[in-house]
Amino acid sequence: MTTAELVVREDDVNLDSELVQDLIKQLRAIDTFDTYDGWSPAKIIDPIVLTKERKREIPVIGDPDGITIARIKAYYNSLASLIEKRCGLMAVPVVNLSHEGFGRAFVIVGKLIVVDKILRDVHRWGFPSLETMCEQSDKTIENALNLIEKYYTAATD
Repeated sequence: MTTAELVVREDDVNLDSELVQDLIKQLRAIDTFDTYDGWSPAKIIDPIVLTKERKREIPVIGDPDGITIARIKAYYNSLASLIEKRCGLMAVPVVNLSHEGFGRAFVIVGKLIVVDKILRDVHRWGFPSLETMCEQSDKTIENALNLIEKYYTAATD
C-alpha cells in the first residue's frame, strides 16, 4: 500500500482519540518484524478503515488472513484496555473465530460479559471511517461501563 492510497489523513482529529492511540499501541505491540517502525499513526491505522471502494475490492466470500485476525484482536484488546482503565476492574477480551471468519468477540469483567459482538465475514472487517470507529467504540465502552455499574457484584466476582 502506497502513501497515495491512504484514506486516513495525517491531520485527522480522530488520531488523537484515546481509542485510536491505544489501538496503535496494540498494533505496534504485535508487530514482531518492526514493519511499523517509522510509520505514522495514520499509516498504521489506515487498513482498519474500509471505505466502500476498498470493501468492493474484497471478495464477498473468503477466509480471513492472519493480519486481519490480529487487527480484530488488537481492536478488542483496546476496548478491554479502555474499559479497564475507566472502571478499575480487569477486563479480558476473548475472540473466537472459525477458519471461515465467523465467531464472537467478548469482553469480560469478573463474571460479567460487558461486550458481546457476533462477527461475520471478518475477512471484510473494518469501519467506514475513523470517526465511525471512534463513535461506535465510545458507545460500546459506555454501554460496558453502564453494565458494570448496574451489575457491580458480578463484575467484581
